[in-house]
Amino acid sequence: MGKIANRTFAGAGALVLAMALTGTSSYAGGHPKVSTPTLTGWASLPAGTFVPGSEPSGALATGDLHGFTAPFADQPVQGFSGIVDNHDGTYDVLSDNGYGNQANSADFLLRIQRLAPAFATGTVDVVGGINLTDPNGKVPWQLTRTDRVLTGADFDVESIVKAKDGTFWLGDEFGPYLLHADRAGRLLTAPIPLDGVIAPETATRTGVPATTGSSKGFEGLASSPGGRYVYGLLEGTVAGDTPGQLRLNEFDTRAQKYTGKRYAYRLESTANAIGDAIAVDDNRFLIIERDGGQGATAVVKRLYLADKRDRNHDGLLDKTLLVDLMNVANPKKLAGFGTTFTFPFQTIEDVVILDDTHLAVLNDNNFPFSSGRTPGQADNNEWITIELPRSLRADKRLLK
Repeated sequence: MGKIANRTFAGAGALVLAMALTGTSSYAGGHPKVSTPTLTGWASLPAGTFVPGSEPSGALATGDLHGFTAPFADQPVQGFSGIVDNHDGTYDVLSDNGYGNQANSADFLLRIQRLAPAFATGTVDVVGGINLTDPNGKVPWQLTRTDRVLTGADFDVESIVKAKDGTFWLGDEFGPYLLHADRAGRLLTAPIPLDGVIAPETATRTGVPATTGSSKGFEGLASSPGGRYVYGLLEGTVAGDTPGQLRLNEFDTRAQKYTGKRYAYRLESTANAIGDAIAVDDNRFLIIERDGGQGATAVVKRLYLADKRDRNHDGLLDKTLLVDLMNVANPKKLAGFGTTFTFPFQTIEDVVILDDTHLAVLNDNNFPFSSGRTPGQADNNEWITIELPRSLRADKRLLK
């Protein structure tokens, strides 16, 4: 059985202070000092990290578990698909649906983990977290559990935004739906569908024909600087749209409805997928685009700047390559890697702006299935920081 490393909520106050003093030093400041995207920090959370004293999980997980044995005694801390900076040295990181699909993830509890990276030691501490629940019966159909704790058989949450009031907006792929939860993870409204877009998981439940692929819903969710709007980027093409073209939909959080404004992002290849989308300002977004390769087969792992102003009038978001995650300079050979650092993971699904010249990027390790860093070993959750050669000029409201 693979080695299991449990991280607990011990000494959280001192830990958060330590992270604020040391964990962020590698990206302090806003003046570029490099000529190409450069690695400035690396930390790793072991694949075998579990929520102590939680519940068994993974009873239906099959395939190559890379040395781990299912079911697991506790809930794994894994599958990071969205991130929020708490600006105190901690981050809220969203774990997605579990073991890859609706059928095998009923014993995976949907959860927002609270993590603190320590780049000085290359480690990540789990300092808390909340389960997602629906105690007030906002979901109108039958859930997996009678206690209304949400599972990976109910929703596939893949993106997250924290509102100014501390509540969370979550993007789901099984609907696709927008979910609104309070700071304790309790749903505040019924799941909000997107007109004309039906995933197979919802089609099976409702009998309405699917218009997009399985788990191809909201992979990215971005907040406008003022917080009034969120923008949900679908991972899959909707039936009738140009192959490889993805919809970005504007949602009004005050009116609790879509505005009707829609933009289009075109993938470099129809075989690619997006991993995350966050706002830079009112017009620009950071979008992760990736292929499905890992390890030696990983080629396209990129961060693009996408602009909705469409200056060339082709009906698409304007794209500019910002970072090639397979070619990041590492002159200091951080973490024992060579002078060129690569991020060769199958799924890379988290990006957050730290300041105008620094980003953090995390992989989704698909525990225990992905093995991109070392063949035959389950991937850890790696957390990297990158310095950019040019300022993002991000809206300051998004950085506090």
